Amino acid sequence: MDKLEEIMASKRKSLEHIARPIKSKELEALARSKSPSIPFIDALASPDRLSVIAEIKRKSPSAGDIAEGMDAVEQARIYNNAEADALSVLTDTDYFSGSLNDLWDVVDFLHEHERTTPCLRKDFMIHPIQVLEAAEAGAKCILIIVRALSSDEIKILQEAAFYANLDVLYEIHNEKELEKALHFNPKIVGVNNRDLRQFTTDLAISENLIPKIPEGIIKVSESGIFDIEDAMRARNCGADAILVGEALMRSEDPDSLIEEFHSL
Repeated sequence: MDKLEEIMASKRKSLEHIARPIKSKELEALARSKSPSIPFIDALASPDRLSVIAEIKRKSPSAGDIAEGMDAVEQARIYNNAEADALSVLTDTDYFSGSLNDLWDVVDFLHEHERTTPCLRKDFMIHPIQVLEAAEAGAKCILIIVRALSSDEIKILQEAAFYANLDVLYEIHNEKELEKALHFNPKIVGVNNRDLRQFTTDLAISENLIPKIPEGIIKVSESGIFDIEDAMRARNCGADAILVGEALMRSEDPDSLIEEFHSL
């Protein structure tokens, strides 16, 4: 079993006790009650510069501990001051030391400070109950890892996100997954430079795949971006945005790093 299969099996088991049918009316009610953040896709649609999705991440299976004990709200404050375009909040506990409470706390902080910065719930999404949780917490986008799900599972999550008025970031790693994602008419496609089987990273993945994503779709390069040279490679191959976690979490000056990324 590869690492992603291991994680997905663990996630499916952890959801057994909370999974239940989710009605579209529940999701629509949440969509009406949650506002002030702008749509996730709008935050990334800046033609004049590279957009930055700044990630809040304590650890990962590939990097191990990155910022053990980090306070999610304090990290959100740093990203907020640096004018990150959007935030990604990892809510998986077992493999990333995140929690759904982190998402609630970050969204509450942003709203209290009258920031409209949208948040992505970064997790291994399987069941509509997770979409409901994301909407309740105030997220504006969910992640769908194309390789991890059947087409039927993707369709169910996509419909739930639609009713909850959440954008979807479809994550791919190869051409076969891109072809599969395109069946769902995505508005945002993220190319993960990290192979989720073995957790090796190569920016050539973005350089190969991003030019093959049709016009009109927001293109995001994810993982393996640590400095301005890496970001430039992503921008030069057509990325509209980059998702950066470890580099910002470890940086002594994340404000300057985000400013550099924005200069592209």
